[in-house]
Amino acid sequence: MDVTVAEGRSPALIRRATPGDYNEIAQVWSASGLSVRLHGRESQQAFCRQLEQFPDLYLVATDGDRIIGVVLGSHDHRKGWINRLAVLPEYRGHGIGTVLVSACDAAIRTHGIEIVAALIEPDNAVSYAVFEKLGYCTDVEVRYYRKLSHPDA
Repeated sequence: MDVTVAEGRSPALIRRATPGDYNEIAQVWSASGLSVRLHGRESQQAFCRQLEQFPDLYLVATDGDRIIGVVLGSHDHRKGWINRLAVLPEYRGHGIGTVLVSACDAAIRTHGIEIVAALIEPDNAVSYAVFEKLGYCTDVEVRYYRKLSHPDA
């Protein structure tokens, strides 16, 4: 699933992530201001294990050989999830996040999933705008509980 987007800057190619992309993806997360747990759920080992499970749902945007954006998709056979959307700050405002989310959503739906959701941290207005632009709504109020097996999980 390669998609080219050219909005204002140089073209970006959307492609599936590979295990060799991990270090650059981690740099995109960090540069984008996401809190990243490189020794826990975003470790290279965890990333590769999940990539094996969802190879068509882990997507990157590239400008030439440089990874400039990333989104990770998953599903539990009932509901799809879009996670860890990040675009390098200097590439924002050109539709790259929108294309990444749209491509991930479409890929999730090819698995027969009819509900696609995202959890967005309260201070991430940029992501709010992307998801709202694509028709996602916040009409479901939930309280999120979690129990970690260890602090970096």
